[in-house]
Amino acid sequence: MLVATPIGNMGDLSPRAVDALRTAALVCCEDTRRTGKLLHLAGISARMAVANEHTEAARVDEVLELLSGGHDVAVVSDAGTPGISDPGERLVRAVLAAGHAVTAVPGPAAVVMALVMSGIDSTRFVFEGFLPRSGGERTERLAEVAAERRTTVMYEAPHRIVRTVHDLHRTCGPDRRIAIARELTKLHEELWHGTLDDAVAHVSETEPRGEYVVVLAGAAPAAAADDEAIRAAILAELGSGATRKDAVATVTARLGAAKRRVYEIATALPREPAGRTNDETR
Repeated sequence: MLVATPIGNMGDLSPRAVDALRTAALVCCEDTRRTGKLLHLAGISARMAVANEHTEAARVDEVLELLSGGHDVAVVSDAGTPGISDPGERLVRAVLAAGHAVTAVPGPAAVVMALVMSGIDSTRFVFEGFLPRSGGERTERLAEVAAERRTTVMYEAPHRIVRTVHDLHRTCGPDRRIAIARELTKLHEELWHGTLDDAVAHVSETEPRGEYVVVLAGAAPAAAADDEAIRAAILAELGSGATRKDAVATVTARLGAAKRRVYEIATALPREPAGRTNDETR
């Protein structure tokens, strides 16, 4: 059973979560000290076992043995819903593969809370978790985020928030809307929103504290290509040796134009593009 726990405010621990933790034969957690404090505050005495990123796989056999014996096992993270940028996913896969049921006690999730508070479109969104820290993988992921049409939600650590905002400003441009949340549900909860241009100044002027959630508006639709741009793109494809059919498919995907429109422009072109001789087409 996946049990969501508070992300800062103890008042968010639901009665159902308390019952699930109290009756579990084992509570798998990231840190027994942190979860032990939570259980103590809730008046719960339970057996705990560490199931973090290093030990989760090794905990599988013990969990499956308890489930096979008819016992319940609870899985929690340090805060929020387990399995979201936290351990839990591997245990879930193993339990399902063994034929046992997986249930969840819903509750706090910083990704959802920040999204609905941000004022940015929440009808379609993607969750990126933490961006890679450096190297080509980070560069590639930032490019994907910059091109993403849906709202993107990310987590970030306090010592990396300034760099991440600067990187987003560089890859997404100055005018993209962004919301930055920190210390959600806690006494000093804060939600800031504005453009990426404003965000660079904001993070540079404040002392980074607490865990951050970044909500970034999606990329604006690309400007529609006109007939001349489509014609030039088709000629370039044909000139590089593509068949007319392949040229239509490639240009349609690249420019985001309607396939029928691209096809009509392609069929109106001369059978051979300028610059190609009969010998080149044999």
